[in-house]
Amino acid sequence: MPRKVTLAPHLTLRQIQENYHNSKDTVESRRWHLLWKVGIGWSIKKSAISVGLSYEYARRVVKRYNEEGEATVTNQHNRTRNYQTATRPKHSLLNREQLQKLKGALRSRPDDGGIWTGPKVARWMEKETGREKIHDQRGWEYLKKCGYSWKVPRPSHKKGDPQEQQEFKETYPVKIKTIQEQHPGAEVQGWFFDEHRVGLKPILRRVWSPIGEQPTAVVHHRYEWLYIYAFVNPQTGETHFYLIPRVNVTWLNKVFEAFALDVGASEEKIIFLVEDRAGWHRSERVVLPTGMITEYLPPYSPELQTAERLWQLTDEPLVNEYFETLEELEEVLAQRCCFLQEDPQMREQIRNLTNFHWLKLDELFPACEHRI
Repeated sequence: MPRKVTLAPHLTLRQIQENYHNSKDTVESRRWHLLWKVGIGWSIKKSAISVGLSYEYARRVVKRYNEEGEATVTNQHNRTRNYQTATRPKHSLLNREQLQKLKGALRSRPDDGGIWTGPKVARWMEKETGREKIHDQRGWEYLKKCGYSWKVPRPSHKKGDPQEQQEFKETYPVKIKTIQEQHPGAEVQGWFFDEHRVGLKPILRRVWSPIGEQPTAVVHHRYEWLYIYAFVNPQTGETHFYLIPRVNVTWLNKVFEAFALDVGASEEKIIFLVEDRAGWHRSERVVLPTGMITEYLPPYSPELQTAERLWQLTDEPLVNEYFETLEELEEVLAQRCCFLQEDPQMREQIRNLTNFHWLKLDELFPACEHRI
């Protein structure tokens, strides 16, 4: 069993915790985090893994703190850098013209036809400056200096019409106000609806794992499915989920009927429901319950569907897991959906995910208490 270390009483455990939470410097914050974990009884090795430090580095941080006190936690690199900045101009590998040339190069593919990375930018800088070696890290720094960050692109369908999408954003609040004027004595709520397919085909995602250990997940591809029909009120974070075996008009009518009953849709409570243009959504055989009015998104515009944001939450207990049968998966998914519907903190998180700024729901419903 790893030997636990006792911290010298330079500061109380509470003070160490406050320093960890309040520090604006990432290096210092991580060191205070390490000391706090050691202070509450964790071993140095376990604490180091938890905060993402090597064992030897963590051991030195604890040793210096015990011997010399809180001053050793200060990030001396920042002090040196600030002093150098104050006394002489910061050294730059690229002059102004070369920096502008790099910004221009970043707007197109690199020579190898791939994507830009820190090492590729460093190689570009070597050719441009004639330097024999520029560290890969400097390439990353210059990507940041040019105003770039590492992001996953938001999908946008080729057939989507940006003008139609913008018009939808601008007219959504107008349509809500029109319904309010047409039903002056009724409560009006804005909801979004979508379906999501899950099944026995594994869902793999990145997860935090101990340094030096490679996470694994048991997989067995089988093509059996069920569908989540989800409704969300972006202003309040309120949700309703229904697990259904098919997507067709028959099941849609049943779900609409159940949803209308659950939310109390009526002539006194109007539900303005936005959905996509799937064929079964627009069928003449769709029966809308009393108090429900539907509106369709522009074609090929999933980025406007706020309910799409729910799937990252519903899928969490299924990620990297193996299910022998669809019934086992359905049981886990049902528990997850109930949790998302009922937990106040999850409602607040869902509200933050789905309340797109262009909806302007807080302006349309200023008297609504959205804090759960």
